[in-house]
Amino acid sequence: MKRRNFIKRTLAVSAATFSISHLFAGNTFDVAEKPFRLNYAPHDGMFKNHAGPNFIDQIKFMADQGFRSIEDNEMRGRSVSEQEQIGKTLSQLNMSMGVFVAHNIAWNDANLAGGDIAKRDQFVKEISESIDVAKRVNAKWMTVVPGTLDKRLAMGYQTANVIKALREAAEVLEPHGLIMVLEPLNPYRDHPGLFLSKSPQAYEICKAVNSPSCKILFDIYHQQITEGNIIPNINFCWDEIAYFQIGDNPGRKEPTTGELNYQNIFKHINEKGYKGILGMEHGNSKPGKEGELAVIKAYRECDNF
Repeated sequence: MKRRNFIKRTLAVSAATFSISHLFAGNTFDVAEKPFRLNYAPHDGMFKNHAGPNFIDQIKFMADQGFRSIEDNEMRGRSVSEQEQIGKTLSQLNMSMGVFVAHNIAWNDANLAGGDIAKRDQFVKEISESIDVAKRVNAKWMTVVPGTLDKRLAMGYQTANVIKALREAAEVLEPHGLIMVLEPLNPYRDHPGLFLSKSPQAYEICKAVNSPSCKILFDIYHQQITEGNIIPNINFCWDEIAYFQIGDNPGRKEPTTGELNYQNIFKHINEKGYKGILGMEHGNSKPGKEGELAVIKAYRECDNF
């Protein structure tokens, strides 16, 4: 082949490759981008239009985009074989597992706050059962929500009941190095009537439980609605926070779609030395592939500090 023709063909292939990768990436980043500064964790379904319905294929797509973790609230309900397959895939891709929900959340029952012994025992049993789930997927954290308020009990009694239940659960988790993370949920938009809604409340409870296996899941979306003052409250709770979750407000979609300055929040968390996972517990603001690319673009922008 003549040198001139070879050069033309080489340039044509290079140009085509460049165009495809940038078209796929919304003209902002390459397909196989370097890892993000912070460890963001997408969830099942977030990139299904690019990767298809199979969660394993989605995880591989996430890895190609530079994500280093996943989270899956429903992991406990998946079959053992699927859990093992997910764990194997994460290991092969050098990815980490974020939170999964550790128990059957009582959305309409004061199962921990009310002090019922049978309900407390059932909660501890479910926490114990989640240990095997965590080991299959190499998870370290599991989400706990204490249920609703008991309107017949003063708040102090309810808090004491929750602390007792969590101490018993922590004793089960400690030998395995696992951590249940308490998630305060906003009472105004999504979860009215729950016992745990504020970060100072979660902080007080964790201090009282006094265990390395009981920490805070600071969901920035929920706490923006409940109390705002995000960066100062992160600072106040810092020594008890083990996990973050993300969502902009209003709408609970990706960063840059609402009122929160996530670039500043991520910068602050990074400067404080956080090495853990930040779960992307939100929806996509746009449908289809366009919406999935918008999510990746938003995280690239906010991670640029």
